[in-house]
Amino acid sequence: MPTLTYPQRFADHRQRLLDWGRGLPPLAIDAVLAIGCYLTVVVMAIADEKIRWWVFVLAGANVLPLLWRRRFPFTVTLICGVFTAWLSLVDAIGQIPAAQLVATYTFAALSPPLIRLIGVIGTVIGVTISIVPHDEFLAIGPVGIMFAVAYALGTSARARRDRIAMLEERARRHAEEQAAAATRERERIARELHDILAHSMSLVVVQAEAGPVAVRSDPDKAEEVFETISTTAREALTQLRRTLGVLRSDEPAREPQPDLDALPALLERVRRAGLAASLEEVGERRPVPPALATTAYRIVQESLTNTVKHAGASQAWVRLDWRDDALRLEVRDDGRGPANGKRDGTGGGHGLVGMRERVAAAGGELTSGAGPDGTGYRVTATLPLQ
Repeated sequence: MPTLTYPQRFADHRQRLLDWGRGLPPLAIDAVLAIGCYLTVVVMAIADEKIRWWVFVLAGANVLPLLWRRRFPFTVTLICGVFTAWLSLVDAIGQIPAAQLVATYTFAALSPPLIRLIGVIGTVIGVTISIVPHDEFLAIGPVGIMFAVAYALGTSARARRDRIAMLEERARRHAEEQAAAATRERERIARELHDILAHSMSLVVVQAEAGPVAVRSDPDKAEEVFETISTTAREALTQLRRTLGVLRSDEPAREPQPDLDALPALLERVRRAGLAASLEEVGERRPVPPALATTAYRIVQESLTNTVKHAGASQAWVRLDWRDDALRLEVRDDGRGPANGKRDGTGGGHGLVGMRERVAAAGGELTSGAGPDGTGYRVTATLPLQ
């Protein structure tokens, strides 16, 4: 173990002493300060041969309020000031008004600006009252310096405390922002996984259930069914890898998310599952941000998935209505419509919840419910383009 130099040993002992002091209760520290100030007055009185029984009483009254200095800094300063002036007038306090210096430090560190100003004015008046009757004008300089130093130390402590509080508040807000960002990212990934797996697995289940029938009645159709299952599963795995890739910090690059150009392929997969789906586009298509295009794709995907799973429909219509400031999506079918809360806007399914979250994140609106004349089911989303 290397030998420490004297400065290093001194710094080490000083740090240990500071750590020990921070662990003490505030009242114990204030009691030690009060005792030290009391002994200062008594020792000064003894040295000046001014010791009287009432000196002990006045000294006790001078320092006792220091026990409450943290709770009532201005009141403690006022009381200490009265007894400090009294001791000075009877010439029994010496050259160092210790209790008043501690009180000055405290109100500078803990009091609001107006109280500090009143305290400074009161301190100046008290020092003047204590010195002028003794014609000790030369003492004004040293005494004034002591009080100025005590006030400056208190102000410095207040500034340090305020800065620590500001940094702690900033750290707290930063932690909250990080937690909120992590929550949003988890929700985003959960929506992506749900949309990918729910859609693909629904198509796979439908095709798998139709496979045995096709094998017995139409071998060529059966081959097409199994090819659709294979294609859908491979596409699901590709999208799943892409989504999970964001969790890996060493992922070199991510493939682009599906957008509006991928809608025809989506509808083709739905047609293979037995649902006649058509796409209609009204208005002039315009470039949109990738995130908005992905949101639109996922809404259509989830709506068609719900149609395949719940509607018992034979046909579905997808409509893109390009307006001046928004893209309006509409997906409707001719199925059973809302049933048992599974497909209405108030249902608890994760799919509709995810769609509402996506649309809300894009600043748009989503409605869902029975189709025209109460037939089938309709999902409508309005996504702002600005």
